[in-house]
Amino acid sequence: MSNERRVLLLTGASRGIGHATVQRFSDAGWRVITCSRDAVPAECKRDPNWSHHITADLGEPADLKRFVAEAMDSIDGALHALVNNAGVSPKSPTRERLGILNGDLEEWHRVFHLNFFVPLILSRAFASALSRGTGAIVNVTSIAGHQVHPFAGSAYATSKAALSALTREMAADFARLGVRVNAVAPGEIETAMLSPETAVLLPRIPLHRLGVPSDVAGTIFFLCSDDAAYVTGTEISVNGGQHIY
Repeated sequence: MSNERRVLLLTGASRGIGHATVQRFSDAGWRVITCSRDAVPAECKRDPNWSHHITADLGEPADLKRFVAEAMDSIDGALHALVNNAGVSPKSPTRERLGILNGDLEEWHRVFHLNFFVPLILSRAFASALSRGTGAIVNVTSIAGHQVHPFAGSAYATSKAALSALTREMAADFARLGVRVNAVAPGEIETAMLSPETAVLLPRIPLHRLGVPSDVAGTIFFLCSDDAAYVTGTEISVNGGQHIY
């Protein structure tokens, strides 16, 4: 890696995979700019590399526009990594899986906006800054985008499948800018989004454990590093082998 201090822009940063990813990049000396609907947790504010946090609900068009403008001002030059991590997985009041027949169509629009269109909008908005930094984009997809999942709803699953396809298309188009585009597809990761019933899936996970956010963060960091300089258009499964069954 060069002597230039690299800059990460990450959405969905306040908890889980996002928080662990911030920590991983910060430990490597990157300057970190983040976004989430919530304010930065107190422990994160003590991190000197977490230089700028923008509180915004990217599901709201006005907030999305404000976030892009404020982040652009904060970058002030080259961007070396964009991690599209923000996402939503709605549940029914009774925790019932929301499938094709029982999901509200307006909720589908909301899910696709945040899980699919926001990564597209942000990648386009920061394309020039990423090109100046010969940067990388990582989209956070899901195992649910590749197989019917017992807990993840249909809107969430299909939005993540669409994001996987978008990653491929972006890799082809962004290559001419010198920007690599990849995805990570987490499996059962111990985060607030995880269903309490997930333990029943352990027999189908060859490594026989749930993942932790740092498992995903490490893969994201690899894809943004020079070690992955010849990797683009790839989706890496981070699921303990669950996808092979």
